[in-house]
Amino acid sequence: MNKTIEKENIKSNNMFKILKGIILSILITLLGLLILAIVITYTNVSESIIPIAVTIITAISILIGSFFSTINIQKNGLLNGFAVGFTYIVTIYVISSITSTGFTLTNTSFIMIISVILAGMLGGIIGVNLKNKK
Repeated sequence: MNKTIEKENIKSNNMFKILKGIILSILITLLGLLILAIVITYTNVSESIIPIAVTIITAISILIGSFFSTINIQKNGLLNGFAVGFTYIVTIYVISSITSTGFTLTNTSFIMIISVILAGMLGGIIGVNLKNKK
């Protein structure tokens, strides 16, 4: 009985850490996009870099968020990092499809989806392995 309760507590705790990773990723993304907007507004940087810059900002945000969400998890960094990246990108695309008229997935969208999920998995692997080496 105690083992079952302990496993449920660990699972619940890991879900909370994943949620914290997603929230951290969203905050970092918003900060990165704000900086990008300021740079594009007040410099001669071309607006054509926006899709690439958004993908890079988002992937780095997920990498950091999944790293911090898995640093205190003992195992399954790949799976937990995937959960952070996948949940983040699904949430963003669901919100976008609801709020935007004519929302479609493009080649750039698929590149972002893949890069975000891979960044989440990499961040999860790094987070778990750094914690285990300490």
